[in-house]
Amino acid sequence: MKKVFYIVSFLLSLTAFCQNQTLFEKANALYNEDKYAEAIDNYRAILETGNHSADLYFNLANAHYKLNNIAPSIYFYEKALQLAPNDPDIKNNLSFAQNMTIDAIDVVPEAGLAKLLNNVTHTMSFDNWARVAVGLVFCFVVLFLIYYFAFSTLNKRLTFIGSLASLFLLCVSLAFAFHKYNLDKKDNPAIVFEQESKVKNDPNPRSEEAFRLHEGTKVQVLESYNDWKKIRLSDGKTGWVNSKDIKMLNNI
Repeated sequence: MKKVFYIVSFLLSLTAFCQNQTLFEKANALYNEDKYAEAIDNYRAILETGNHSADLYFNLANAHYKLNNIAPSIYFYEKALQLAPNDPDIKNNLSFAQNMTIDAIDVVPEAGLAKLLNNVTHTMSFDNWARVAVGLVFCFVVLFLIYYFAFSTLNKRLTFIGSLASLFLLCVSLAFAFHKYNLDKKDNPAIVFEQESKVKNDPNPRSEEAFRLHEGTKVQVLESYNDWKKIRLSDGKTGWVNSKDIKMLNNI
């Protein structure tokens, strides 16, 4: 019975894949014919099936960009960048879309040591740092066993030094892995979708207005309270916006 279930599941997955591929090709054809709204409908139909890829988000963002939909284009470029963080085309098109935004927000520069630490940490994902740590554990064990069973003094010295180096690098890679985990956990970005959003000092519609933001601006969400989100800008300013004014990037 289980075999029949797996076969049926496989066939359904294969059918869904073929349907999504057909929709993707149809959407691309519509895009090339300058029918951007129709292309968006087809790209979104793929998203509704639970299929997510950098190419899909990238093409969807391009279609929105052609229609001057500022917030959706930036949102989907950012989604594409999450899946392909080193793709130059996504970064380039995202910068073009960001040029359409109204808000000019300065970025608070990081201090020298903190900047260096974060730059090194972001060179790899948490999973890759963990893989490096596992590889170093393997190296340490092998070198230690060679050291233990070696008869030559030179071999013992070399393997002992190598095992210590592996142990040291293991500790370093674990430190970077946990630092990456903490950075990713704190990273909770969102895009302003409201044409103009009033940011309040407190999570209350009667609270005093702190400043205003416009569609396409990227913010960091710090906490939630009822229908409000506390946000922070890249220049350090904080405030509360209505949840409906922004769209979270970490939500699928």
